[in-house]
Amino acid sequence: MANAGLAQSVSTFRSVSQMIAAQVAATPRALAIVDDNERLTYAELDSRSNEIAKALETAGVGSGSVVGLCTSHSVAFAIGALGIWKSGAAYLPIDPDTPSDRRTFQLNDCGARFSVSERRREAGESRGCSVKVLDTEGQELPAPPAATTDVKGGEEELAYVIYTSGSTGVPKGVEVMQANLMNLISWHQEAFAVSPSDRATQLAGLGFDAAVWELWPYLTAGASVHFVPEGTRTDPQSLRDWLLAHGITITFVPTALAEVLLGLDWPREASLRTLLTGADTLHRYPPEHLPFQLVNNYGPTECTVVATSGIVPVSADSKLPPSIGRPIKNACCHLLDKNLEEVAPGEVGELYIGGAGVARGYRNRPDLTAERFVSLASGDGRRDRLYRTGDLASRLSDGQLAFVGRADEQIKIAGYRIEPNEIVQALHGHQSIQSACVVAREETPGNKKLVGYLVCKAGSRCGEAELRRFLQQKLPGYMIPGAFVVIDCLPLNSNGKVDRGALPVPTPGNILRDTPFVATRTPLEERLEAIVAELLGLGRISVDDNFFFLGGHSLMAAQLINKIADLFGVALPLHTVFRTPTVAKLSLEIENHLVARLASMSEEEVRRLEDASFEESAT
Repeated sequence: MANAGLAQSVSTFRSVSQMIAAQVAATPRALAIVDDNERLTYAELDSRSNEIAKALETAGVGSGSVVGLCTSHSVAFAIGALGIWKSGAAYLPIDPDTPSDRRTFQLNDCGARFSVSERRREAGESRGCSVKVLDTEGQELPAPPAATTDVKGGEEELAYVIYTSGSTGVPKGVEVMQANLMNLISWHQEAFAVSPSDRATQLAGLGFDAAVWELWPYLTAGASVHFVPEGTRTDPQSLRDWLLAHGITITFVPTALAEVLLGLDWPREASLRTLLTGADTLHRYPPEHLPFQLVNNYGPTECTVVATSGIVPVSADSKLPPSIGRPIKNACCHLLDKNLEEVAPGEVGELYIGGAGVARGYRNRPDLTAERFVSLASGDGRRDRLYRTGDLASRLSDGQLAFVGRADEQIKIAGYRIEPNEIVQALHGHQSIQSACVVAREETPGNKKLVGYLVCKAGSRCGEAELRRFLQQKLPGYMIPGAFVVIDCLPLNSNGKVDRGALPVPTPGNILRDTPFVATRTPLEERLEAIVAELLGLGRISVDDNFFFLGGHSLMAAQLINKIADLFGVALPLHTVFRTPTVAKLSLEIENHLVARLASMSEEEVRRLEDASFEESAT
């Protein structure tokens, strides 16, 4: 049953921090947030966040301010965000790994004079931006009050600003209001019957808007939020075991990871009742044996995380991917043609979203706000404010929406929206590059990777490692292409635009690399190279090619570890792939484990292993 006392009065609250204050008063000793190092009750969360609020207030932060928030994946994030809200300001989440130039741009673009961090070196100071350190050791902060007495902020105040990739080459900040967020909370608590006994997770990257969804619907309901350890977040089997061991009842998992979890064995007595997913196209339906329901969700950052949602049926005869559900509470979806007219059922149209979740707009970008947030006349003579998503969809016979693709060049990989032009602009800043194009290639379903096509200036030569170092100073890791292909010129169509269909497929022969191609030299390398190449969607790779430079990521690394276990019977820890990311080095790791295991075997065990190997090779 949902938290009835709070649900009855959600509409009476002015802000999320006020909703949490009600929980602090009702259940001060209840567990609120947990990570590997700390377990905080609601009273402790309240007290710790008060320290931040008072420090910011003393510094002059108040209503209308934006404060940077740069912490590790830990309870520190929730403490900092709540403290910023209590000061009357909005928070700007910044991943500690964000390149310094990008971090500086975001802070300056928001006019952020202060940034909250666990450690001074993590926050990064930009021009005019000081750092308020979350850890109070050595800090002269005002003593916190015994209890929260004055919770600032109202429905029309900013809650947070999250930056997404920009088509003009510059990131754009989405301004989400307290009212937008409270609507998400109200729908979520009602749709999934959230109660104080629930144990939820925080798994998504803190700069990703899904993190908003993972925290506040639960902390406003008296439930507990458990931060998933770093080494577990992207390892499917470890994550499953962790969810079971911690009695998690509801969790969000990005699409690519969720699809792997669906194929694992789950005990019938699992506490997990709901697995929420989203951020990319879901390709598979859940099997019958799962003890929990799978819910697919869709929504751009500009519409406060979730705009449509639907339970995915256990089985489906359709060859199409699962739908993205129906509009959530207080949201509406229109499928429009180029003339802004509704398309007929079953036809494809561009998806426009309206309702209580539509954000205020883009920070300091009135032109872009006017372009993407449009006004449309409704049937009753009113005008609705809608967000133009750029996504194409169709309405199914049962009223659910089917995602079709993009109407423009935007790319979505691992839940992150990427505007290729932002990467192209960064590439054009390199002294050796004359022109460039970036596309997403999907050689196998659900496995997309960025490929950069480069035309070098006459007499210039691009080096792969140097080019990656250059981009790392300007772009986050998920925006750096997995492979680069150098071509003589970009192919153009009759309209003078780049003909993406004519761009060459990346191959071992045309991918930019600093070292020559090295073929496999041993049977073990040959078998491992086949696994890695298949995962990456490539025909062949050099044994010295870096797995991550070719488009590999943490989830794919977990899949590689599982395939190695199945093929070689060797259980390697996930960090092995990060430490030895080439076929040559990873083969040595496997060989060392096999030799060590062989040395510990008895003569009879060795004989049985040799017989089994002979039978396998014979078949």
